[in-house]
Amino acid sequence: MEYNNHRGRGGRGSVSSLLRNAMPGAGAGVQAPEASPGRYVRHRDEVPPDDEACDDVFRVDVRGPGDDPFDIPAKRAPVERLRRWRQAALVLNASRRFRYTLDLKKEEEKEHIRRKIRAHAQVIRAALLFKEAGEKQSGDRELQEILPRGFGIGEEQLTSMTRDHNYSTLQEYGGVKGLLNLLKTNSEKGIHGDEADLSSRANAFGANRYPRKKGRSFWVFLWEACQDLTLVILIVAAAISLALGIATEGIKEGWYDGASIAFAVFLVIFVTAVSDYKQSLQFQHLNEEKQNIQVEVIRGGRRIQVSIFDLVVGDVVALKIGDQVPADGVLISGHSLAIDESSMTGESKIVFKDQKSPFLMGGCKVADGYGTMLVTAVGLNTEWGLLMASISEDNNEETPLQVRLNGVATFIGIVGLVVAALVLVVLFARYFTGHTTNPDGTVQFVKGHISVKSIIFGSIKILTVAVTIVVVAVPEGLPLAVTLTLAYSMRKMMADKALVRRLSACETMGSATTICSDKTGTLTLNQMTVVRSIVGGIELQPQATIEKLSPTVTSFVLEGIAQNTSGSVFEPEVMSHVSTTRHLLPLRLDHIHDHIEDGSTDEITGSPTEKAILSWGVELHMKFAAERSKSAIIHVSPFNSEKKRGGVAVNGRDSDVHVHWKGAAEIVLALCTNWLDVDGSIHEMTPDKANHLQHFLRFNYVAPCLTLVFQANQFKKYIEDMAEQSLRCVAFAYRNLDPKDIPSEEQRINWQLPDNDLTLIGIVGMKDPCRPGVRDAVELCTNSGVKVRMVTGDNLQTARAIALECGILTDPQASTPVIIEGRVFRAYSDTEREAVADKISVMGRSSPNDKLLLVKALKKNGHVVAVTGDGTNDAPALHEADIGLSMGIQGTEVAKESSDIIILDDNFASVVKVVRWGRSVYANIQKFIQFQLTVNVAALIINVVAAISSGNVPLNAVQLLWVNLIMDTLGALALATEPPTDQLMKRTPVGRREPLVTNIMWRNLFIQAVYQVAVLLTLNFGGRNLLHLTQDTFEHSNKVKNSFIFNTFVLCQVFNEFNSRKPEELNIFEGVSRNHLFVGVVSVTVVLQVIIIEFLGKFTSTVRLSWELWLVSVGIAFVSWPLAFVGKFIPVPQTPLKDLILKCLPKRKMQADEGPTPPV
Repeated sequence: MEYNNHRGRGGRGSVSSLLRNAMPGAGAGVQAPEASPGRYVRHRDEVPPDDEACDDVFRVDVRGPGDDPFDIPAKRAPVERLRRWRQAALVLNASRRFRYTLDLKKEEEKEHIRRKIRAHAQVIRAALLFKEAGEKQSGDRELQEILPRGFGIGEEQLTSMTRDHNYSTLQEYGGVKGLLNLLKTNSEKGIHGDEADLSSRANAFGANRYPRKKGRSFWVFLWEACQDLTLVILIVAAAISLALGIATEGIKEGWYDGASIAFAVFLVIFVTAVSDYKQSLQFQHLNEEKQNIQVEVIRGGRRIQVSIFDLVVGDVVALKIGDQVPADGVLISGHSLAIDESSMTGESKIVFKDQKSPFLMGGCKVADGYGTMLVTAVGLNTEWGLLMASISEDNNEETPLQVRLNGVATFIGIVGLVVAALVLVVLFARYFTGHTTNPDGTVQFVKGHISVKSIIFGSIKILTVAVTIVVVAVPEGLPLAVTLTLAYSMRKMMADKALVRRLSACETMGSATTICSDKTGTLTLNQMTVVRSIVGGIELQPQATIEKLSPTVTSFVLEGIAQNTSGSVFEPEVMSHVSTTRHLLPLRLDHIHDHIEDGSTDEITGSPTEKAILSWGVELHMKFAAERSKSAIIHVSPFNSEKKRGGVAVNGRDSDVHVHWKGAAEIVLALCTNWLDVDGSIHEMTPDKANHLQHFLRFNYVAPCLTLVFQANQFKKYIEDMAEQSLRCVAFAYRNLDPKDIPSEEQRINWQLPDNDLTLIGIVGMKDPCRPGVRDAVELCTNSGVKVRMVTGDNLQTARAIALECGILTDPQASTPVIIEGRVFRAYSDTEREAVADKISVMGRSSPNDKLLLVKALKKNGHVVAVTGDGTNDAPALHEADIGLSMGIQGTEVAKESSDIIILDDNFASVVKVVRWGRSVYANIQKFIQFQLTVNVAALIINVVAAISSGNVPLNAVQLLWVNLIMDTLGALALATEPPTDQLMKRTPVGRREPLVTNIMWRNLFIQAVYQVAVLLTLNFGGRNLLHLTQDTFEHSNKVKNSFIFNTFVLCQVFNEFNSRKPEELNIFEGVSRNHLFVGVVSVTVVLQVIIIEFLGKFTSTVRLSWELWLVSVGIAFVSWPLAFVGKFIPVPQTPLKDLILKCLPKRKMQADEGPTPPV
């Protein structure tokens, strides 16, 4: 076990010791009201009520017992399907074959541990509260804990209070304010955050880390590689052969045969272990990246991001919807804060947090609202830390391609076993009937004239050859080649700004037929600036000029900007005098913007939209801290993507209550019945002003009437003009509220801020430029058969302008259903949605539920759907999609947890790179399959034909083991790590049901295998004459011939590796110099082959070859290149070979005449 800088936890009241002594019981929590549309609703464990929904979720058909056991869904495969393919697979080394698959037994144990810890945690609270009550009655007090230096409270006191959710103890400490003082922190500025402060807190209260199990060492992988059944048999055979050889020929000559087999076996084991160990390290690194969550804390008055592992007790953490609570703590302040505690309690209920229920548990998710918390316990002092330390977070999962390759390996393995058994029987029959000869030509078995030792020795050699054929025939490395290419791809994808959370997503992405992309931050730069502004009915020129506005209008504008925001402005020159973080709303996790004015630097933080508005406010001479101090926040309605607006109620110094709203311009405008004029006067704004126009004209009230109608229509015209310029439009409005209408503090939980009878203050238009290169990326997707659809919350005109700029739309006059509003799509029936889904290119004013409906409709139509998302409400769509792509910068933790791949730079071009890598994974596996099947077929046919015809095999056990090493491990390294090429994006998406071995691969395989078998069998039977070896002794010429066959066979595989790089392309050398690993593997193979032939003849039963024979070997192998070139001009049918064969079967024809066959 590796312990990462944490303190011992064995004393009184520690979590671990209490868990050991826990008793059954349960706890209770305060249940929140029904979730608002913006809330995160847990969905992972929900089960659809009907079969149809189940089929939609699990992506499986209800099929009969004849269904292929090696065909599993890409996401959420049922346990029964996972067990089924394991039982059907032919496996020689289960520990290695199933290493990177889901350990079903371990998963059950994990869930049992989770349930146990959850139950015990509730028990601990009940038991300790009972104990505490008894101590109070008896007056028995335990000795005070020695307090850490510099702090007024100790680690165990904090842990006990937080773990027990002991509100009375919190009050004894003086509530949250008292706790802040004891921990030497500030609710507004946080801790100092310097190295000395952080170090002292970590020493006093521990670090936010938990003990992790060390990754398996190299020796474990070595031991697992030794457990291959065939290799064990070969090691036993080698030991017997070694003993018999020494006994019969003496130690000087007799140890070669046995030792050479043993050495070859251990070489295979060693290389296999090294390869597996390197893959394990890559997965371990990936797991660490996934767990390293970034948390927003306040240190020294500034909001900064730190790793969750760097959190310390006393930190003030900003929480918002979709965040993970990073440690245990208490709530400092919050609005509508609701927590999903299902990850800790196991119950899918939302718990509301306020000053009366302030305790927060690490590992839970923020379901709604926002707030700040004080960290009181970290690491193993939290239930989350204890839970994470008790279970290991593995990446093990089987991917559909991996399971399918297990099916291929099983089929090949069965054929190999049959062939090996046939060879064994034939060789034994020929041996005991006297039809086999020694190297010198004498008969090996002569009844009555042969010793028992010789019989055992001969039998061991035959058994060794048969078992080695099984080693070569059963491609254990085939399924593991998927793991190798996935590990390689994931490492490279990290460099391409994509973090893979689920392995199978790499494969599935290669099959994606459509990408539903967000606009903001994905297709655009997410760098918004206000470029147009309308305030008081006039457009400001420039947009930050306020001289024309009355003080009343200016006051409303600045109050709306400063209070109704999820961002903040850090003003260094006033921080020492005025609090700048009181009532702060939550921030996004990333951006800091410097605004320089009058020589000072203001740091503006928040989402891109908030930053743009706050920057505009600063340009309007807004002093953020001063503006916020003028009024106090009463209640907040956080912005969410359903309502498209957010509001805040504030109480000013004159006791006036204002409710400010900010959101999508046309939605806020529809809620307005009045508008604020530039002079501060309020005018009515009704839709029937036109009717009043005629009345006013009759009575010569022309000017006032024209002004009113002009304004009513002009606001809409402003919004339309801004949208056509691809600007995001945001409107500000307010209304006055009678203080009597404000509910009491207890009743505000369910209070809905009034959003009727609003008065429009102004409208701003923000520019967010398209990302450079996004148009090329969209074009690349379109040319490769992947349809890009834009799903955005912006209005239709803005969406149209951006889509035209990005190349998603090509027709400026496109109409429904090519470009459609979310509400229109939502109103369709299921059938209508499926009918129009394929035609949709742009969906504007969409909600997350609209995105989910679109995903479902596209999947029903047979599409493989990739979806991007960043918000908490995107989680259902990310979860439902075949590939969920969350945003690493703007994405919430809930969105990331529901996704399969995290796009670290939020860039659409990175999404396209993921598509390339997905296709590359599939293509690389096909290259390796073609290469390995060619070796399998050639080696098996050569040895079988030779064994049946002559009783001897040209390739002995050691040579076959070397071929197996080239084929399995080295071949996988060379071919499974090919980087993606542009050619991949010129193909259509890979069908998930397409055969792994295509007709093109069968053609290539057939040509190479037939060539190799024909040449090598010809050499086997006529090699002495063809190679002019008749003048030598029979024994020596036979060794030269067999050495030449072995050498030629290996070189044929080396040359064929180049052919396998490009199964469909004529130029097999394109890009080979950029693949250093391929060049390295081929070079090492050739060098080792030279060493084997020239220097290791005693071990491999070979002799040195003359330079003429080397040239002939190279020449024969070289022919495979022009042969492959010519072969690629041979056309192949489109129908898969399997279907062509099945059509030819009589039974199949009969079924075709009778009617369609049931699905299998």
